[in-house]
Amino acid sequence: MKTYIKFITNIYLRSFLFVLLITFSLVFIINLLTELEFFKNINVSIFFTIYLSLLNSPSMIFEIFPFIFLITTQLFYIKLFNNNEIQIFKYSGLKNSVILTIIGLTTLLIGIFIISVFYNTTSNLKSFYLELKNNYTKDGKYLAVINKNGLWIRDKIENKIFIINSSKVNKNFLIDSFITEFDTSYNVVRNIKSRKINIKNNEWIILKPEVFENNVVKKFDKIKINSNFNYKRINSLFSNLSSLSFIELIELKRNYDLLNYSTIDVIIQIQKIISYPFYLVLMTIFSSLIMLSSKKINSNTVKISIGLFLCVVIYYLNNLLNVLGATEKINYILSVWLPLLFLSFLILFMMQKINEK
Repeated sequence: MKTYIKFITNIYLRSFLFVLLITFSLVFIINLLTELEFFKNINVSIFFTIYLSLLNSPSMIFEIFPFIFLITTQLFYIKLFNNNEIQIFKYSGLKNSVILTIIGLTTLLIGIFIISVFYNTTSNLKSFYLELKNNYTKDGKYLAVINKNGLWIRDKIENKIFIINSSKVNKNFLIDSFITEFDTSYNVVRNIKSRKINIKNNEWIILKPEVFENNVVKKFDKIKINSNFNYKRINSLFSNLSSLSFIELIELKRNYDLLNYSTIDVIIQIQKIISYPFYLVLMTIFSSLIMLSSKKINSNTVKISIGLFLCVVIYYLNNLLNVLGATEKINYILSVWLPLLFLSFLILFMMQKINEK
């Protein structure tokens, strides 16, 4: 490896680790304050809240990596500017485009590591975090799971425990459902079989049910049961996809397909993971171009402010398009890649005469 490649890579990686450490510290403190607020009326050890904060912080770091790489790149160029090393490189025949290529490839390698190792690790930590915290919420006694056998719900209300299994979800209806009702000692009270259940509200309407009770089968036009769940709540239970690894997301998509459940959110999450390294590379190059274009500005604060402002604009544009994709206002796959295409065209425009800057 050539000396200048080692030198540039070393400065860039040190800048990255420094920014990552500072960001993690800030995220951890914010998490800790959030957990302390959550547990203010619950008797738990301070070490437990610290533990939860540590578990949750990596998943938040994953979400803000674009900002981390933007600031890393800015810090990298500030060091080069302050030591006049960028001019030394220029006089030595090293073009700006070569520097961009080196840090871009370095970012790509880090990005591949992030989605292949870091993301899967953070998703497991997030899942464990949610499992631990769920024990301290009223939802701890309720459960909803989707697997290859359909939708499974465990519900407890009015001293009754329900285990519900449905093969499909069709808008506000559960299709082909079997409900087992228990008392508090888990003795079977009755079984209910129905082709269709309206779950729009918390009062479920079971249409044309067959009720099995004391070895007797009874048929009704409809019966009603109360539940802690409705369609909106069931939807929200599966919205935290950050707690699932890439393989688990693919498995979840298969299960959703079997259940006739919307897979749009899962597909968007999968596409976001696949596109993530390219997103980070584009943010790195974009930040480099901003720094090279504004190198005559003496104030580092102004340079960083300009970069952060533009990064925030891109970040929220990205989120807006993701929301439009999730609500099917635009194609959901296009909603992930369109911001990257826009950023790519912007970079191509800005790269004109880059070696003269």
